[in-house]
Amino acid sequence: MKFTFTDIEEDLNVLEEAYRLVTTKRNDDYGHPSLHFNKIAKVWSDLKGINFTASDVAKFMIVIKLCREENKPKKDNRTDIAGYALTLDMVERENKGEYNL
Repeated sequence: MKFTFTDIEEDLNVLEEAYRLVTTKRNDDYGHPSLHFNKIAKVWSDLKGINFTASDVAKFMIVIKLCREENKPKKDNRTDIAGYALTLDMVERENKGEYNL
């Protein structure tokens, strides 16, 4: 399949929208992804009796969105996948001490 410039512009729109959501609205609502994902990881760990991390949460959220995309392809799923990839990067960078929460 050959991509056109229009296809690339559409992809950039998905990435730009994901970046905007993660760094503004979602950040205002939930704070840095590590804070919220660590809470989710603790609940999952308690429920399943195995250790989950904030990185695991981000990865599983990507998997959930990939499954939804397989079932019903739409831009919202792809935007969320990009957003969760960004949050995964933010969590990993925070784990390395690159962010101060």
